[in-house]
Amino acid sequence: MEFAEHIKTANVEDVVLKQPFHAPMKGTLCVTGHHLLFSDRSGDSTWQLLLLLRNIDAIEKSVENLLGYSSHTSSNFRPAVSSGTITVKCKDLCILQLDIPGMEECLNVASSIETLSSLDSVTEMYPFFYRPSALSLDDPWGLSTPEKHYDQLGALQVKWRLSKVNSDYSVCPSYPHSVIVPECVDEQALLKAARFRQGGRFPVLSYYHQKNGMVIMRSSQPLTGANRKRCKEDELLLQAVIDGSDKGYVIDTRSTQQAHQARMTGGGFESKSCYNSWKRIHRHMEKGKVLQESLIKLVEACSDQSHNMDRWLSKLENSKWLSHVHTALSTAGLVAECVERDGHSVLVHGSEGTDTTLLVCTLAQLILDPDTRTLHGFLSLLEREWVQAGHPFQQRCARSAYSHARLRHEAPVFLLLLDCVWQLSRQFPLALQFGEPLLLRLAKEAYASDFGTFLCNNQQERCGLDLKDRTHCLFQFLLRSSVREQYINPLYESTDLAIWPSVQPQSLHLWTGLFLRWTDHTQIMEEAREEIWSIVTEHCGRS
Repeated sequence: MEFAEHIKTANVEDVVLKQPFHAPMKGTLCVTGHHLLFSDRSGDSTWQLLLLLRNIDAIEKSVENLLGYSSHTSSNFRPAVSSGTITVKCKDLCILQLDIPGMEECLNVASSIETLSSLDSVTEMYPFFYRPSALSLDDPWGLSTPEKHYDQLGALQVKWRLSKVNSDYSVCPSYPHSVIVPECVDEQALLKAARFRQGGRFPVLSYYHQKNGMVIMRSSQPLTGANRKRCKEDELLLQAVIDGSDKGYVIDTRSTQQAHQARMTGGGFESKSCYNSWKRIHRHMEKGKVLQESLIKLVEACSDQSHNMDRWLSKLENSKWLSHVHTALSTAGLVAECVERDGHSVLVHGSEGTDTTLLVCTLAQLILDPDTRTLHGFLSLLEREWVQAGHPFQQRCARSAYSHARLRHEAPVFLLLLDCVWQLSRQFPLALQFGEPLLLRLAKEAYASDFGTFLCNNQQERCGLDLKDRTHCLFQFLLRSSVREQYINPLYESTDLAIWPSVQPQSLHLWTGLFLRWTDHTQIMEEAREEIWSIVTEHCGRS
C-alpha cells in the first residue's frame, strides 16, 4: 500500500510549533510517509523539526470555529476563522503542540499521523527506507555471532560446545541459530529438552566466569504440568552444567505462588526430587501489564504541574517504578554473588524466559565482567542477550506511556534495564566506559529508530525479512569513530573488580535524564555535563 493513500493533507502553511526549550515558531508543516517535517518561514532551508512518525505514541486534537460578522451584511453571521490544535505525545516522552489554521486541515493531519504512526507491517517501517550517504548496506551488520562469542571463551571449550541444533530455527524460534551447551549433551537430548521447556527455550549458556569456571545459564520454565512430568534429558543437561560441583542455583523470577499456579496451565518448576543438585530460589519480578502500568504512572507523576512536592512524591511512590529497579538489581546481585562469592553455577528463568530472565542475566554480567562495561562490550552484550536471545522488541515497544491503545504484549523491560544500568553508572562513575547519552539514545531507538537492530521479535523473523541486507545496524553506527566520542565517559577507569550495587532506598534515584528530560532542570544538567566534558578533555589533552 502506498503511503500517499494515508496522507489526506500533505502540507499546511502558517502552522505554529511549540516545543520544549524553544520559542513558538510559525512555518510550514509537511506530512510524509515516515516523518513530520517542519520548517520556519524565514527562508532558512534547515528543518527545525524532523520527527519520525514511529516515535509518536498518541495525539490529542481539538478544533474550533470562531464566528464573526459578515462584511456584506450586519444581520448575518458566518464562520470567519477555523483552527485546530494537535498535541503530539512521543515515545521518548517529548510533547509537542501544533496550532493549525483550518479545521479540516487539522483533522486531516491528525488522521494521517494516527494511521502512519501505527502501521503494523515491519517492512513499511522507516529502517527499510533509510539510506544515508555515509552508510552502506554492505557494511558489517552486528558486532558478534554465537560462533565468535564461543571462540572468545578459550578455557570454556574443554567442556562446552557450539550446537547448531537450532540452525533452521525449528527447535526454538526465539533462539539464535547456534547456542553454547555442555559438550557431553548430544543433539537428540537437546531436542527432547526443548520440548520440555516453554517455547523450546532449553537451558543454554549466557555467561562464563573466567575466574572460577562457573556459568550463568538461562531458559524458560519446564513444562511439568499438574502431573509433574519429567524429562531425563533436561535433568542430565543441568547435571552436566554443574559436573564436579556439589550444587547449583535456580533463580526463578516468579513468586513461589506463581510458579505453583503455572503448573495448572502446563508450566511449572524444577522439583527437588528430580533436580536434587539444584537449589531453587524465587525472586518475584513484575513484567507485562504491571510493568507497563508502572511506567504510565511514573510518567504521569513526572508530568504533574501542580508543583506540590508531597503530591509528586506520593505519585512517584505509587508508580512503584523504583521498586522494580530495586528488585532487578538485587536479583542480579544475587546471581552474581552465587557465581563470584559462592562459586556455584546458576540457571535463571521465569516463564517465557524472554524478559526478566534476560534482564537479570545482563545485569549480573555487568556486575561481574569488566569487558561488558566498555562501549563495544556493552553493545555486544545487548546484541547477544537481547537481540539474539529473543526479546520481543516489536511487541514490547509497540507503545510507550502516552498511548490510549493498550496492547497486551507491551512492557518496558528494556527500558527498565537501561534504568538499572544508569543506576550502576551513578554509583560507580568511573567503572563504565559509556555515559548517560548512550542509554538515552538506546531508550529512544528501541521504540522508534532509523536502524533495523530492534525490529522484529526474534532472529527467525529478522532472517525471514532479510533484515541484515535491507537495513543498517545501530550498534555498528554507534561505534563509528565520528559518533562514539559523544557516548564515551571521560572519567572511565578500567577495573577487573566486580561492582556490587547498593539497593538501599537512599542509593536508588529517579532517572531524571530520561523521565524529566524535557524540563528546564534537565536542560541545565545537560549543559553542566557538557561543561564537565569540556574541562576533563581539556585537562587530558594537557597531560
